[in-house]
Amino acid sequence: MNIDIVNGDLLKQDVEVIVNPWNQNIFPWWLLIPQGVSKKVRKEGGTQPFKELYKKGFISLGSAILTQSGNLPFKGIIHVAGINLFWFATKISIQKSVINSIKIANKNHFNSIAFPLIGAGTGGMNNEKVLNIIKEALHSTTYKGRVLIVIYK
Repeated sequence: MNIDIVNGDLLKQDVEVIVNPWNQNIFPWWLLIPQGVSKKVRKEGGTQPFKELYKKGFISLGSAILTQSGNLPFKGIIHVAGINLFWFATKISIQKSVINSIKIANKNHFNSIAFPLIGAGTGGMNNEKVLNIIKEALHSTTYKGRVLIVIYK
């Protein structure tokens, strides 16, 4: 697997699909004030991906859901339930989010995927720890495409 770690903006990466760290989708999207990556996805991509995601209902911790990308130039957005009901990320929630995202990328034949640091920021974990968890999870999967881990700067 080809993994690159870059500093920058997730939404500016030249990939087919991006991963949006989300929650378990219990509350209607319009009641939540998105933060971090989700805030930027909503601002630049519009509300269509979130409306589509809301129709999917509850998302178990670590699960991933593919939606259209709205106004963003990607083939899709993979939303992951990377934080629990108390708004914290765990090693398991991050690992499952990564593995389930790769499963979706494989199933849909996406040739490239970009991950943010799932669980950093709102999830309460530090960047270095999250980066190590993501790399470990990626190495436990098989994916022939290009993987970017984007550290927001």
